[in-house]
Order: sequence, then structure tokens, then C-alpha cells
Amino acid sequence: MKILIVGGGGREHTIGWKLHKEGNTRIYACPGNGGLEEIGECHKIKDTDIDAILEFAKNEKIDLTVVGPEKPLSLGIVDIFEKNKLKIFGPSKKASILESSKCFAKEFMKKYGIPTAEFFLSDNLSESIKFIENKKPPYVIKFDGLAAGKGVKVINSFEEGKNYLIDIFENNIFNSDSPKVVIEEYLSGVEISYFIFTDGKDYIPTVPAQDYKRIFEGDKGPNTGGMGSYSTPLFFNDDLNEKIEKEIVERTLKGLEREGIDYRGVLYFGLMVTKKGVFVLEYNVRFGDPETQVILPRMKTSLIELIESVIEGDLRKVKVEWSDDKAICVILASRGYPLKYETGKEITGIDKVKDVILFHAGTKRVNGKLLTSGGRVIGIVGIDRNIEKAREKVYKAAELIEFEGKYYRKDIPRLNLQI
Repeated sequence: MKILIVGGGGREHTIGWKLHKEGNTRIYACPGNGGLEEIGECHKIKDTDIDAILEFAKNEKIDLTVVGPEKPLSLGIVDIFEKNKLKIFGPSKKASILESSKCFAKEFMKKYGIPTAEFFLSDNLSESIKFIENKKPPYVIKFDGLAAGKGVKVINSFEEGKNYLIDIFENNIFNSDSPKVVIEEYLSGVEISYFIFTDGKDYIPTVPAQDYKRIFEGDKGPNTGGMGSYSTPLFFNDDLNEKIEKEIVERTLKGLEREGIDYRGVLYFGLMVTKKGVFVLEYNVRFGDPETQVILPRMKTSLIELIESVIEGDLRKVKVEWSDDKAICVILASRGYPLKYETGKEITGIDKVKDVILFHAGTKRVNGKLLTSGGRVIGIVGIDRNIEKAREKVYKAAELIEFEGKYYRKDIPRLNLQI
């Protein structure tokens, strides 16, 4: 079976790794990375160049395409492939608005009684500044569109809020034709990443995860795409799961049905567990990164079978099994990320690493050498029944892998977080 992975991050390497492991598969990736190159063919086609990806899939007679990142989904890659009678996994362009517009998502949650923080929506600078003049910090400002996980900022003073709004509306740091923002109440609690596979009618949850978005230890500094994750969070239990399913997942799926959205794919709920209950921070319309790195290695069931049942609208026939192991992922990043950083640094020491799985993100192979090519470079995943042993494996490997400017957090997972 010929499978094309669209994307080139750690999430995409993890998906490719799982599908390759299941056997009888030939893996292709656009554009891929140094890790995907080890298990398949990588082609230098941008994940946003939908026409070129379509042409490649047709020429290579690809049997199944799996989309990793949000951008190609928001550009309608699924609709285009389906129109060309090609099998593809992911939600339609219409469904992708749950992630591509935070304003739409907030209004959707309000409409269908899905718990979320109180919010204010705005599409102009003066109105936004006027609103925050009377807003007591901390509060949160979110850019409406896609921003690679970096469009959300916790605001601690009026000046900070004003400057961020000026950046969004006047300086147009996110290159938007019509910038909009969500200004919302700050929720205090513990975050959890909750994923489901759905065919639009039925759904199957994965094991949940917790990710660490801030660059510095103690959850300080700016947001990143994610500096690490672990699964399953120690505070997660059956009562919490039931609450999430009834109050959030099922209301979301009913809402999508009423909106005339046939949602097929993975749906990610970014949740905040507080003393007052569970609230939705955001929706994502694809696998998370780096959560995928701690979820798929625990899946005992065939991912191909699961994906095909979603596409065919027959999810009910699949039973998914998970290992009871704990999984921890720590990201090795380039110094300066998520702001300015250098690339092209040689990576060494990988041959010395044992007892972990390495998922490549910003890596490339040039003349037989493995080089850095992005901000997040490699995710190290340790798996064990005992969470401390899993952690030990990860940090031992982190010391052995070397490249100039290597940076990683040393406090993952943070097991003492309180709800």
C-alpha cells in the first residue's frame, strides 16, 4: 500500500513510523524530514502546494494520503483530493474552520453550550484597546487565524495588551488580510490534550496527553509549537473522561451536524481542567505535535484500519486497544526558538542512543550528514510502565545527542501541577 504523508514535522514522522511499522506499506512524504527519509521517500514539495501534491499523488498512484499540518487542511486539500477520487484522511475545508478561525470556534461553542472562557471578539484596533482599558489582567489575546501555535498570548498589563494588539492590527505580524482577535478570560488550572477519531457519526477517543507549550522551565516565556508532552496525565480518571465526553465531545459533534459539517478525521480538544469544571481553550482539526509522539506509540490497533474506517464512515466496526505504558516526549530545539535561530548544524550522537524512539522534526540529510533545519529538531520518546523510568530514558538520550545550540526543557513532565 502506497501512503503519502503531507508535512515534515515530528508529528508526521510519528504517523509515518506507525504506518511503516504495520507492514505492507511504502511511505512517501511531502516534504518530509531526515527521519521520514529513513523509512520512505521524501520529495521537496511544500505542504501548502496542493496542486503539486495532487499531481505527485496521481503520478505515483498513491493509495492513501494522510495530512499532518493544519494549513493544507484549511486550503482544502481534502476536498481537492476527493474531487479527484483519491483517498485522503482529514477534515474538509469547511470543517477546518474550527481551527482556522478562533472567532468562529468561540461563537460555535457559545451556540451549542460547550463550556469555554468568557470572550469578546473584535476586528479593529481602537475597539480592542478600548475593551482592554477596563479589563483586569491577566487575560488572553488570541489572533483569529492560523499562527503555528504562536498566536496566543497571556497578558499581564495594559501596555503589554496594547502592544500585542498593535502588532496584530497595525504591524500585521501574522500577515492577515483582515486580522481579528479573541480577548478572553484567563483560566487557571491544568491543561489536557484530548483527541478523538470521528467519522461524523461515531467517535473513538485516544489516550489523552499533556503538552508543554512555553519555551522555558516552569512554563515561563513565550509559547512554542510544544516543547514536550506525556501520556496519560496522572490526574486523568474515568469521571473526568465521562465529563469531557458528555459536556464537550458529544455537544461538539451534535453542533457540527446541525451546522451541516460532515467532520471526518481527528479532532483535538485543547482543554483546561479547573476547580469549576472543564473548559475548551481551542479546537485543532488534526493530530497534535508533540502529543502524537506519545499517543501513537501506545496504540496497539492498526492505524491504517482506523483511518480507513473513518474515511468509509464505518468507525463502529473498529475496537482500539492501548498499552498501559507511560510515554514521555522531550523536544530538542535550536537555541533562540521560537524567535530567531540558526540552522544547518550537524547532529551527532544518535548512534549512541538506546531504549528511546527518536522522531525527527527540523532535520535534513545533506551529503550523508544529518543537519538541523528548524526550531524544533528532534523529539525523544521514552516508554515504560514506570513514569520515572520513562523520564530517565529520555534525559539520558538528550545528553548523548549533540548539535550546536541544542536546548531542551529539563522539567518534563511536571507531575506536581494542581487543578
